[in-house]
Amino acid sequence: MAVVSAGRTGAGTEVAGERGGGSAGDRAAWVRRLGLRAVALVVLGVLWQVTAVVMDNPAFIPSPAAVWHRLVQTSTVHDGTRGYSGHLLIEHLGVSLRRILIGSAIGVAGGLLVGVVMGTVGWVRVVTEPVVTFVRALPPLAYFSLFIIWFGIDETPKLWLLSIAALPPVAVATASAVQSAPTALVEAVRALGASRWAATRDVVLPSALPEIFTGIRIAVGVAYSSVVAAETINGVPGIGGMVRDAQRYSQTDVVVLGLFAIGLSGLLIDAALKRAETWLIPWRGKY
Repeated sequence: MAVVSAGRTGAGTEVAGERGGGSAGDRAAWVRRLGLRAVALVVLGVLWQVTAVVMDNPAFIPSPAAVWHRLVQTSTVHDGTRGYSGHLLIEHLGVSLRRILIGSAIGVAGGLLVGVVMGTVGWVRVVTEPVVTFVRALPPLAYFSLFIIWFGIDETPKLWLLSIAALPPVAVATASAVQSAPTALVEAVRALGASRWAATRDVVLPSALPEIFTGIRIAVGVAYSSVVAAETINGVPGIGGMVRDAQRYSQTDVVVLGLFAIGLSGLLIDAALKRAETWLIPWRGKY
């Protein structure tokens, strides 16, 4: 018994040691990734600065210092001017994020509904698939003018644009995932007396969630890339409207600052979606 206990204790210690080593290895890998990203950012910053000095044309390529100075100006009240066009940078970004959030939510909800119906009802898929593909192929500006004619120049056409832009990726991903659901499990549930809706809810959707979440992340990215187009008309306050307004006056530093604001906020939102995906779909990649 003592030998067995000692063996078990030794095995437990070995397993704990392996886990501890794995954790340390994970931390070391994380530190390496962080270091590589920091080095890449430094190299890009140096290349940016060198290119700006060589070009010597701030209207073409502003220096990092010029963009930083513009960041300070647009984030404060200076010489009696509040930010850019009377709004601080954080306010421009907040308005755009609100538009993106509302538009993405509507597009994702519509895409989920359309995708589930497309994936479960054959004749609906035959009818709607070409329409969804057609809309997905259209650039946002192609139908934004039509929305302005229909809804005016206030918030409504912007939200419609972002919603329509976000819908197709979710619909396509959801339909594909629903069609790929395990047929044997669906048939077994139906044989036990479950209705079509119950089988879809309890079997099809859980198995489709990983691919659906990928479609949601793509949809939010499409909405982000469409925000400048959505704020082309009457987009101030708004980060896209700020970029468009600065472009008219060749304020390249403001344009670059706006692009950085959109890109960095997009990275943060995508990181949040990844975290939510890990929490909501812990079985992804394990089966």
